[in-house]
This record gives sequence, C-alpha cells and structure tokens, in this order.
Amino acid sequence: MQKHNTSRSLKCLSKSLLAMLCIFLIISLLTIVILSSSFSYPLFIFTTKTTNISSGLIRLPYSIHSQVSNLQAQLGVLLEQLHDGSSDSKTVAKFSDQVLRIAVSLDKLADSLSSVSSNAPANDNEISNVDEDFSEPEESEHQERSMGVKVFNSGELHSYTSPKPNRQSGKKIFLGVDAISPSIGLACAHMPTTIDRFMNYKMYAMCPDDWDLAQKLLASGCDPLPRRRCLSRAPPKYTKPFPVNSSLWAQPSDDNILWSHYKCKRYSCLVSNETVDRRGFFKCADCFNLSKGGWQIPTNASVSAEFIIDEVLGLKPGEIRIGLDFSPTTGTFAALMRERNVTIASATLNLGAPFSEVIALRGLLPLYLSIGSRLPFFDNTLDIVHSTLFLDGWIDMKLLQFVLFDWDRVLRPKGLLWVDRFFCKKEDMKLYLDEFARLSYRKLLWRVVPKKDKLADELFFSAVLEKPIRR
Repeated sequence: MQKHNTSRSLKCLSKSLLAMLCIFLIISLLTIVILSSSFSYPLFIFTTKTTNISSGLIRLPYSIHSQVSNLQAQLGVLLEQLHDGSSDSKTVAKFSDQVLRIAVSLDKLADSLSSVSSNAPANDNEISNVDEDFSEPEESEHQERSMGVKVFNSGELHSYTSPKPNRQSGKKIFLGVDAISPSIGLACAHMPTTIDRFMNYKMYAMCPDDWDLAQKLLASGCDPLPRRRCLSRAPPKYTKPFPVNSSLWAQPSDDNILWSHYKCKRYSCLVSNETVDRRGFFKCADCFNLSKGGWQIPTNASVSAEFIIDEVLGLKPGEIRIGLDFSPTTGTFAALMRERNVTIASATLNLGAPFSEVIALRGLLPLYLSIGSRLPFFDNTLDIVHSTLFLDGWIDMKLLQFVLFDWDRVLRPKGLLWVDRFFCKKEDMKLYLDEFARLSYRKLLWRVVPKKDKLADELFFSAVLEKPIRR
C-alpha cells in the first residue's frame, strides 16, 4: 500500500513539474510574440534569404514566423496530453523530452529575435542575415510542404532564382517579357490572378481555349504549370496528318490548327510578305516557309556566319544520332537532320504563331520549353545541341551561364555544341565569348562576321565546340 502511494505521489509530482514547464513555455512563447510585435513589420512577411531594412521597418524571415506557429501547435498538443495523460512512466518520460526540446527551440528563437532587435542596421543599404531554422528537421520539412514555401540559404540558388533583366533595360524581348525568371515555381506566387484564371475551369469537361494564358505563365517563370482535370479540345475540322516523310516538307492543313489566339487565321497568312500587321514574332515568314531554300548557305566564310550541316556531321562521322535544337523554329533543322538519320527535339514556344503545331504536323518532336527551364534530359545523353537566333545580345550574362552549363550537362563527352549565328553589339562580343570560353570546349569550327542589316554595329558569332571528357 505504501509503495503504491509512493508511486502515485511520484507521478503526481512528475505531472506537476511538467505542468510548470508548460507554463514556462507559454510565458516564453508570449514573450516572443510580444518581442516580435515590437517590430514595425509583422512576422509573416516572407523573404528568401535576408532581412530587409527599409525606412526603419524590419522584414523578418518567414521561417521565424513558421517556427513560432509550429511551436504553438506542438505546445497545444502537449497540454492536451498533459490533461488527458496516461500514468505510464514511459509516456511521461517521452512527454518530458518533447517539452524540453520545445523549450530549447524557444530559447534559441528568442535569442535570434533579440539579436535582430539590437543589431538592426542603421541605414537602408545594410541587411541582416538572421534566417536560421531552429525547428527539428522533420518538423521543418513538414512545415515547408504544408505551407508551400521554402526559405533558401544557398547563395547560388538565390542567384539562380532572381529574375534576369534583359540587357536593354525595360525593353521586352520576343517572349514578351523584360526579364527571365527561372522555372522552379517561385514566379507562380507572384502571378496569383493569372494562375487563378488558368485554373478556373469545369472538372471533367472541355478545357477552356486558353493556351496563351498558360504560355504567359510559362514565359514568366511559372513552370511547371499546375495540371488540370479537363479534356483538351481539337480543331473543329481536324483531319489526319500527311504520311510520314512526305509530311516533312508539305504545308500543313489549316484544319489541323486552332487559330483562335493567333493574329493569322490561316497558314497562307503566316508565309505572306504582304500581311498588313507585321508586329510580333509571327512576322517570321521564313520560319513557316517549309522548304530547303533557307539552308542554301554561301560558302564564302567572310560573308556567311553559317556552317553546312554535312560539314558539321563530318566532324563526327556516324556519331551524331540524337540532339536538341533550341531555336524559334518550325522544325526545318530537325527535318534536315532526320533525312541524315539524326533525331532532333525542337525546343520552342508559340511566339504569336503555331510553331509547336507545325513541328508536330511535320512528324517531328516539339519540345514546349521556356528559356528558364532546366532541360528534361539526363546528364551526358545528347550527341549535339544546336541553337540559332535565340540566345542573343538581349540575354543577361548570368542567365547565359546557367543556360550554357545546362547544355553542357546534357551533352555527352565529346558531344557537339553548335552555336549558330549568335549576334550582339560589337562592344559586347568579347563578354559573350568569355562566357562560352568558361566551358573549356575544343574549337572545331569558329567564325565571327559582320551582321549586315540596318544595324551596322553588330556581329554574328558561329562555332562548333566539342565537350571535353572530365573525370
């Protein structure tokens, strides 16, 4: 009887101590909330890496607010357990460990907030780097998944995720944007109205005819897009495509393209030089002229910036089998390569005209991809990467670096990088060539010639470069 009474007394004492500890935690949590409220900005303002100071106001990292909320939730659960608690000594011990862990986290979090309060920079140009995550790893991962937000600490990731403005500040390029954002989904949060419109549809019914909305999101960095549970619609008079091989050079039927969001409403408009409104990239009549005439290349190296396909393939006889064309294209390069038994995926967007549809109607592979996207190929798999008239003098240097190194990633050792008619201003050419040189590729073909059009201060650069074997 005495032993039983002693056991009950110990358990009551344990619960009393734990109750006191919970009260201490509540007081600590209230202290943190009061401390955080002394800042002019609330805790729920999200930043990706640093704490920004502007006009005496402090922006705290989102992770600190997440930790406070997480600790509040944990404390509530523990208080319920204490109220309904079991008399099992193991349960009490586990309960005690959990409470102590929360106490330690609260202590660290309070110190962190005190540091921010006492060390806030005095002027607008300084920043604070307090953004440490004091949560338990498993809890932190769960919180990030549930909130749909992650705070990045890597400098290289911060460099990647920041928008890359065009070199001609404020001027939009042919994609319709004045800066390129990377495609890891961050930009979606900055375009809530547009993405809400895109996801406003009737489930299991026909999808809205709004591909242009999706492309706007994609070109602005919101990629990959959300999937939708609706059915894709076909052109009203769809007919079967032309037979294989004969489709390579045949003009596609107007019936096989949905024209609703294009300025041209028929194929003949795309290839006509007499179309009244020539604004926008759909004015590229040469892109839709499905003939081999566009590849009749002058052999004079001082005049032409281009290389002949057979000349390039002759550098690696029989070795070039699969590759990527990253260009504003309707697949003509891929068609020419297919006739030489080389499979090419053509990466492009629908730049005011049905680029992707025409590539597919020719029996080729269209890869619908923005410039900010990581290529959907595994490392060291492609024999050749070709790009023309796409990555030019408008591109930000840092963005060019990320693009070039992704091309390097997918190219196999001894694979070919074919840069076809890259153009920029004369004074910028060395800067761009230095970026290509960072890859340390071997020069197989190399040419720099004047770009002869209305701008006399530009140059063309073309090269075929071989990726080294790195071990």
